[in-house]
Formats: sequence, structure tokens, C-alpha cells
Amino acid sequence: MVGKARIAHLAGPTATIQNTPPLVTSNKARDKRGLPLMEGADGTPLTFDALRAQRLAAPATIYVEQFSAHPLESDSAELYGPPDGYLDANGDFHRERQSDGDTPVYEIELRPEDGLYPLPYMAVQASGQAWEEECTHPGAAEEGARQGFFPDGSRSFEEIDRLSIDVDGRASMISSVATVDFYRGVPPGGFKKGLPAHLRGDVGDGDIPPEIRGRDFYPYKPYHLPSSPPRPMLAKATNDMQALASSGDYDGVIWTQGSPQVEETAYWFNLLIDTTRPICGNAAQRPQGQISNDGPKNIVDSINFIASGIWADADGRNRCGTVVIQEQQFFAAREVAKVDARPGGYVATGGHGGIIGQVSHTGRQTLTYVPIYKHTYLSEVNISRLPDAVTATRMGAGGIETVEVAVKDAGGKLLADAIPVVSIVKDGSYSGLEIGDDSSLEIDLIASIDHKLSMGRLTGFVVEGLTPYGSNLSQARHKLMLKATFSGIPVAKVGRGTPEGFSDPHEFQIAASNLTATKARLLLMACLLRFGSLPAAKDPENPTGDELDAIRKAVAVYQEIFDTH
Repeated sequence: MVGKARIAHLAGPTATIQNTPPLVTSNKARDKRGLPLMEGADGTPLTFDALRAQRLAAPATIYVEQFSAHPLESDSAELYGPPDGYLDANGDFHRERQSDGDTPVYEIELRPEDGLYPLPYMAVQASGQAWEEECTHPGAAEEGARQGFFPDGSRSFEEIDRLSIDVDGRASMISSVATVDFYRGVPPGGFKKGLPAHLRGDVGDGDIPPEIRGRDFYPYKPYHLPSSPPRPMLAKATNDMQALASSGDYDGVIWTQGSPQVEETAYWFNLLIDTTRPICGNAAQRPQGQISNDGPKNIVDSINFIASGIWADADGRNRCGTVVIQEQQFFAAREVAKVDARPGGYVATGGHGGIIGQVSHTGRQTLTYVPIYKHTYLSEVNISRLPDAVTATRMGAGGIETVEVAVKDAGGKLLADAIPVVSIVKDGSYSGLEIGDDSSLEIDLIASIDHKLSMGRLTGFVVEGLTPYGSNLSQARHKLMLKATFSGIPVAKVGRGTPEGFSDPHEFQIAASNLTATKARLLLMACLLRFGSLPAAKDPENPTGDELDAIRKAVAVYQEIFDTH
């Protein structure tokens, strides 16, 4: 790519990559205010204060001791030019040495426009007490809680660009390669008091009105005040991503989200977003600034992935689909899962690939293969191919009836109410309540089926059964899943865990190949948006031959998508 890449960043929920450890009052501030100092295990004050990225309010001139950047600098003193001057015994600066005891120094003018600097955190609470965590006291209510999550990606990217160092000892790893615009999709932090337009760090028009946790932003901390986005927010994330990825303004888009969830949204984008541009998902397993934080490297690797153009085919179209870039590896969105919060915690599922490239320790990017499954602009269920409306089934006064469900608005945006309700049913050994196959005893499934039929929405089930077959272990529960199918509710089946083999076909149930249950759920949701519910039998307990034929044909349409996406 000639010149800098133009990239959009879309902030997602519960994103550790946009989170920081609590701002704890430094011992420097505690000593200044006469507060008890933080102590180590032996009762003595901590050796060092944590340094947090902050902005200077005014220029400051400082003097840095020569040869203090590395213990062996002085060993090569003959290779160095002279210092800027010397400090005498009184701490006064002179251009020329005044005595043998003077300290050689570099003179540095720190300016506010230089950006963030690591400095001790000097704030205390309004009560005069030191800050010890994100809340005024443990378990404080909303009004006593600060936020550790950033409201958009601008601060995360600024800290990475300013404070992180590459293998060659340089900073500016983002700004030297790309220009990034920031958007607040389903953000992890919010402005509870609102924000004037001129203070916005994101791309957006007008003032930001006061925002509410759990409605406008979705953090997982403080741990007693967590919030996860509900089903309707998936529509907003989809519409926001589609607008950016198809705008023609950007070479690619980066989505950040909580590390256990990014695999799901990335696959959803792989299915729904109609674009030839690359989409990268990033997460972090440790907050910004914490020891061994992994977020900065993931972000920089995504920036370089987009800028490199290795994702492009001969026509300049993205051949990789959505990728999740973690731990210097490029994962196909379909086949990535987080299995632990540690290095190596992301794995390729399915047992047949999934890692399509990597980054070397020097930053060199290599693509090793490309997915054969349909994705993004090739996807048969992307937003451009979704109809304006489909049909769902519901229980009416005279039995099962059909109802129209609007999928997109007049502008082609996905409607929040259209997002299907798909449940995962996990099945294990000894799951039948009694000897025999009496389905009437399986009240959890009965209630779930009845509830879905009462909603008038697009609904479905994913059964996580035996590996790799996906089979129910209980005939009683299997019969109920067939009843769901005959009621118009599609059922997909997968093996439990992260199956390597492929689930077996069934004439009335969708074999979800080697997908995990969470990925099969997303694909079933996308299929429901494209095709609507299955045709229902008038009496789901006793379907006719013609009704069974119609259901078989509809299941086969679903199956084609599951075999190719």
C-alpha cells in the first residue's frame, strides 16, 4: 500500500483492550496530603509509584542524567557526543562543567502537545481519602463508581502509539502506518454526564447526551456493576460495521470487544457484512498498562495487516474474511475460540486449520492459507442478501400460524426486533428423567418451545450433543426437538466442546458441521434472517407426509448454508 492506510475503529462492549487498572492514589500524593502510605509485605512504603499516562498542563524543563537509560551506556562512553550541560552540587544547570563533581545531563523541554507522559497519579477523593480502587468504597452504588473503560478507541490507540516501543526502539507504531478514525459502536465506557461536541474523540455529530450503563455502554467493571449488551444491540453493531466497511472511505475496519466474546461477533460480521475490505477483531486478556498487557501488540498487528494488503486477491478483494488477530496469529473468524486467559489462550477450533497466518518477532506478516468457506461479500446470508421481511411461526388461538417479521428498514438497515432468539441446549449422559421416553417429563424443553411459539419472532435451537455427531442422548428430548422442527423452529446440532469431527446429517435437523455451539447459534440466526422459519405442521405431534416433505426441503436449504459458511 502506497502511503498511510485509512482505518476505522469501532468500539465494542466489555473490551479489556479499552480498559485500565484502577487509578490508585500514588504515595507521592499520599505523602503530600498526610495520608497513610501504601506498604509492602514488610510494612515499609512501596518502592515505586505506578506511573499512569497523563497530560502536562504547561511546558516543563527537566534534566536527565547522562547514561541512565541503560546500565551499559557508560561502557561505550567514547561513542557518545557531549551532554547538554551539567548540574552542580546545588542542582543548578550550567552549559559547561564547573567542577569534577558536576553531573552530566540532557536538557529536555516537555510540552503538552508532545502527548501523554507516565507520571504518578495525584488525585484523591472528594472526602480527602485516597483512591484505592474504582469505587469510593467496595461495593459502592453507581453514583460512587468511576469507570476504567474508555468511551471510544482514541485513548487506547494514543497510549499505544505514544508509549509502546517496537523491536527497533521506535514509537509511533500506529500513526506512522495509518490514519485512524474512531467510532462508538457498542462502547464499553460512557459519558454519564454527556459530552459537548467539541470535546469528542470519536467521529460523530453534535453533543453526546447523558448515557446510562447497560443502555448506552457496556463494561464488566466494577465487578458488581457489570453490563452485557442485549440481543437488539447486535443489530446496531451490524449496521455500524456495514456502514463503515462498505463506505469506500477506509482500507479496513478494526472491531474491539471483550476477549471471550470477540470470537462471536467476528463470525457474525463474517456472515452478515457485505464488504470486500478486511475486518479485524482484537481483544486483550489484560488491561491497558497492566504487566504483560497484550492489547497493544494485537492492535498494531491489525493495523499492519490492513496496511500490508496481504489479505487482497488479484482483484483487491478480501480473501480472508473477518479475522481475529491475537498473539501474533491470524485466526479465521469461523474457527477461533478463547480457551484460557493466558498466552496461548486462543486456539483454532474444528481440528482442520483456522490459523491462516502469523506475525514474526520482527513484525513480518505471513499468510499461509485462505478460508474456503463463504464470507463477507461472498456470504449467502450477508445483509445485502437479506429480504425486507420473512415469515415466522407462532401459536395462535387456532393452533400454529404464520406472522410476518420485518428484517430491514427502508434504508436497508437491520432491525433490532428482527434479531432471532436462538437457544443452546446442552445434552449429556443420563439426561432423561425416567426410564422410557416420556417427553412430557422434559419440562424445560417444553417450556422453551412454548415460549418461542408465543413470541411471534424468529426462533431456533442449537443442540450440543455427542461429539462429533451432535445427537441427543435422550430419546424423550430428541422427540421434543423434532416437535420444535415440526412447529417451524429450526434445530441445528453440534458436538459438545470444540468438536473436530462433523456432525451427522438428519432429514429434519441441521448438521452444524464442526462448528462450536456458539458459532452454530450465530449461523442459525443469520439463516433465520435470510429464510425465515421452517414450514410448520398443522399438528406438530402428527405431521402429514406432505408437511414432512416441505419441512425436509426447507431444512435442506438451511443445510446448504451450514455446509458452506
